[in-house]
Amino acid sequence: MKSRTGVVALLSACAVSAVTTAWAAPPPAMDRAAMEAKFDSAIDPAEMGRWLKDLASQPNHVGSPHDKANAEWMAAQFKAWGWDTKIETYDVLYPTPISEALELVAGGGAPFKATLTEKPIPGDEPTFTKDALPAYVAFQGDGDVTAPLVYANYGMPEDYLALEKMGISVKGKIVITRYGGGWRGLKPLLAQMHGAAGAIIYSDPKDDGYSTEEVYPKGPARPPQGFQRGSVADMPIYPGDVLTPGVGATKTAKRLDRKDAVTILKIPCLPIGYGDAQVLLSALEGPLAPAGFRGSLPITYRVGGGDGAKVHLMVKSDWSMKPLYDVIATLKGSEAPDDWIVRGNHHDGWVMGASDPLSGMVAELAEAKSMGAMVKAGWKPKRTIVYASWDGEEPSLLGSTEWAETHADELKAKGVVYINSDGNGRGYFRAEGSHAFQHFVNEVSADVKDPETGVSVRDRARARLAVGMAEGGGAGRGGENNPQTKAAANDPSKDLPIGALGSGSDYSTFLQHLGLPSIDFGYGGEGDSGGVYHSLYDDYQHHSTFVDPGFTYDALLAKTVGRAVMRLADADLPVQRYADFADTVSTYLDEVKKLADTTRDTAKTQARLLSSGAFKLAGDPTKPNVAPAPLAQSPSYDFKPLEAAVAKLKASSAAFDGALASKGAGLSKPQKVKLDNVVRPLDQAMLRPEGLPGRAWYMNMVYAPGRFTGYGAKTLPGVREAIEERRFDDAAKYIGITAQALDAYSAELDKATAVLNGG
Repeated sequence: MKSRTGVVALLSACAVSAVTTAWAAPPPAMDRAAMEAKFDSAIDPAEMGRWLKDLASQPNHVGSPHDKANAEWMAAQFKAWGWDTKIETYDVLYPTPISEALELVAGGGAPFKATLTEKPIPGDEPTFTKDALPAYVAFQGDGDVTAPLVYANYGMPEDYLALEKMGISVKGKIVITRYGGGWRGLKPLLAQMHGAAGAIIYSDPKDDGYSTEEVYPKGPARPPQGFQRGSVADMPIYPGDVLTPGVGATKTAKRLDRKDAVTILKIPCLPIGYGDAQVLLSALEGPLAPAGFRGSLPITYRVGGGDGAKVHLMVKSDWSMKPLYDVIATLKGSEAPDDWIVRGNHHDGWVMGASDPLSGMVAELAEAKSMGAMVKAGWKPKRTIVYASWDGEEPSLLGSTEWAETHADELKAKGVVYINSDGNGRGYFRAEGSHAFQHFVNEVSADVKDPETGVSVRDRARARLAVGMAEGGGAGRGGENNPQTKAAANDPSKDLPIGALGSGSDYSTFLQHLGLPSIDFGYGGEGDSGGVYHSLYDDYQHHSTFVDPGFTYDALLAKTVGRAVMRLADADLPVQRYADFADTVSTYLDEVKKLADTTRDTAKTQARLLSSGAFKLAGDPTKPNVAPAPLAQSPSYDFKPLEAAVAKLKASSAAFDGALASKGAGLSKPQKVKLDNVVRPLDQAMLRPEGLPGRAWYMNMVYAPGRFTGYGAKTLPGVREAIEERRFDDAAKYIGITAQALDAYSAELDKATAVLNGG
């Protein structure tokens, strides 16, 4: 480790000198296009590939020696490139496996022991490591159980309804589900909520194995022995350290007792590959699985439910504290040092983590190196730029959450925006985030050229959107029923909508707990990393062969995000267009109102079918068929407060955007400072101190991860999810609370407009 760091640091120092010389001290008045061309010229895909190979040479899970070494190496690079750099450490509860077992003890060809390690690939040196975590999901509940096995498809709410219709209960049993259909952590959580004693998750070849592509190493898809590690902490309650919700996990922090940490599950759970899953699933008897339950294994899929197939599941973990290493690097602003542009990517992986996350991390490093050279050549960003390399994202967004909670007051006072990336690959541009930045994202993506087609990445994304909608494949960017999306698909004069952010990466705490607007950037859709996701095989060889050969799109990510950061750092006026936010919120309100009508109609229809005996008549009498439980009848909601708040938001947004366009350029320096002071904390108005029902950590009333979608976003979540889950009192209550948040937002926006108008 020491020799590697010394050699690379020396090479990096030489490279900085060379880039600085090439810059030749740009004149102070260099225009933006010339400046960004110079920035691009310092982005070296080959160098990024060398970084990636080194960073992904050994396992990088939290607490591993290589995870720490990588943090120290990156900190040294930031310093060599001229950044003020430090490593901030936090102590978090992070369980690692001591022992685990999964055996078929009855049924089929019992006995059978599952393989809980992955086979190395000849010619792929890192896969021969002895230090990789075995089959494991973090924050499951330790246990030792033997019970009958039940197959529950993807393990989502609708799958349990299908089992109930067949008369199958999972209470006291071990549930096996396949990956896909929803976030990993929901699978054991919902099994637990339905009374299961344990859970198994496997990767079906229909989703990321031989049914999709040739398997690794011949192709990118998951081999039979490959399995997906991950976290199953109940992050929709709160992310970060399970013992310190809401506060940074410093050495002096007050911690919960582990038994009181509600985000830790109660039942044991293990992931396995489809090679082992085939043996377990083949042992199942009972009803045939519904069509939607069937994968691509060469078996007859059944759901089980009887006592035929029994499995023994055991997991024992080391529940000790582990250190996190967040690398924080800063370029101080020359005019507004208390305005922070924060940009982050994480550096920890479940094993080597080449595609997830290091492909995004090397992009961030390339940006930092180029900006450092620019500073040495004379550029001085007006605002402060903070670059972060987070640790512990994979287990539960640990590093970013603990840093943000520790620095919460400072971030609320100084944060302008948080810009995120994660894993990256060859393909199409995408961005999700705070909708007031939609036009800004379009401007950035219009100025970056796609290396495969020669057009802008925005134009290529628009073409993909238009073709997808024409072929009935869905919009993939705001929904095919979104009028903004329909208008933008074939009209180059319209901005492409950006999607809303849920969870699954490091923006969550900034956006949903602190109210700091956030944008997540990436490329993908052509290179395929899904087949090795969170497995031993996500390494340099796989990424450089199948995900981004030549590191072309990893370099493109650096050029894209670098532009966004520099433009925000040097902007004299707000780049936000608040009418985009208001129009998008209006569509969310329309969706919620339609949802209320649909939910009400669904209950009425079901009641009619139950009373007429239709479910019994429609069922096959030779198969189990249980009528569904009656749905609670939905009331009519008074949406007037929310409708009025959205109307006010539209008016306030239009007034601000118009005043900024007509008067912004003529503002004096004191007026610009005053405007900045009003606009910077504006998004905090979306926060309400009571938070969302049952999960008060999430305080943003516009954006949140779904309680039962995990990563997927729920917009106007307090209202939307209450209607979906038939919590009628909560729905009525959060119509008012959400209206209050939007009214507060409009009031702050009016203050900004007054500044523009000379007030």
